[in-house]
Amino acid sequence: MAYRIFLAGASGAIGRRLVPQLLDAGHAVTGMTRQARKADELRALGAEPVIVDVFDAAALSRAVRAASSDIVIHQLTDLPAGLDPARMGEAILRNARIRAEGTRNLVAAAEAAGVRRLIAQSIAWAYAPGAQPYTESDPLDADADGNRGISVGGVIALEKAVLSAPLAGIVLRYGQLYGPGTGAEAPTGVSPVHVDAAGHAALLALDRGKSGIFNVAEPNQAVSTQKAVEELGWRADFRLPA
Repeated sequence: MAYRIFLAGASGAIGRRLVPQLLDAGHAVTGMTRQARKADELRALGAEPVIVDVFDAAALSRAVRAASSDIVIHQLTDLPAGLDPARMGEAILRNARIRAEGTRNLVAAAEAAGVRRLIAQSIAWAYAPGAQPYTESDPLDADADGNRGISVGGVIALEKAVLSAPLAGIVLRYGQLYGPGTGAEAPTGVSPVHVDAAGHAALLALDRGKSGIFNVAEPNQAVSTQKAVEELGWRADFRLPA
């Protein structure tokens, strides 16, 4: 079935790899970005660009409604290119705000527009210390402090907003991204995932999987990805054609 997709964060690392997958599957894509200079890039990919700031709740609601969206995909982040360590301190604060306030606005806009499903990006390295591999039912590290506490607090707010919304909410807990546009060409971290495979999980979640949380990463000892493989039919080796 073809859907009308509202993709928030369409010009980000995952968004740019997800747009072609959505279009190839027959879906229509409205790609949201807050930077006017990225509109032409989205148009070239085949998406219909819309320029709106996720913190402008009224404008966001109008944009989602105008797109006649069936499904909203939330891939918004606010991180520096290549995860530049010199800029990560302030970026952590901005990213946490997007996850908390931005997600609330996006959920409210989706609800007001009658959207039936919302798929959101989260992270797979926010679990509280415990036995590994972590599964989706394990607790997040709510007692963390410092920058980790800020990041995990944003993740908790995002997931609560998505999963408590009166629509089908799916949270994709991605491992550490690598591949085009991520700043890392080779796997990195304890639970890596290629950006193409990360995007593919969002495509599969359009009409597979019940509301809930899915770890999305290559086979590893830190987090279990069995649920995504079995319920979404996800494959860690998925890549876009060269």
